[in-house]
Amino acid sequence: MSATSVKSPIFRIFEEAFNAGNLAVVDEVLTPDHIAHNAFGGAPNGPTGLKWLIVMLRTAFSDLHCIVEDEFSEGDKFSARWTLHGTQQGPFMGNPPTGKQVSVPGLIYGRTVDGKIVEDWMIIDQMSILVQLGLVPRN
Repeated sequence: MSATSVKSPIFRIFEEAFNAGNLAVVDEVLTPDHIAHNAFGGAPNGPTGLKWLIVMLRTAFSDLHCIVEDEFSEGDKFSARWTLHGTQQGPFMGNPPTGKQVSVPGLIYGRTVDGKIVEDWMIIDQMSILVQLGLVPRN
């Protein structure tokens, strides 16, 4: 992406919020009534839910780094394939730190209105995280 390009909302969320910890960007790129369809249960919709997820992951994986591998958009729809990397240095899903590294793929699909994300579906391979951390056995 060139320096003069406008960064997409999804790129900004991963780069500025997940990677850098700037939670204010979440309010800039999500609508207040944002609906999240994701596998991390218990999180509320709206910017508050995404902030909760980011804080939870950044607490568990202090060196958290997400890379947007591919991103596509057409009209008001977007999708991205991304990868989460990190070392578990804090609690994760009720489990103490393991010191182990993870590399986990994720997908997101969503829609925007006036450049802000109003709804998205995010999938991350949570089972792969648990296996890589040694919390569930490999088959």
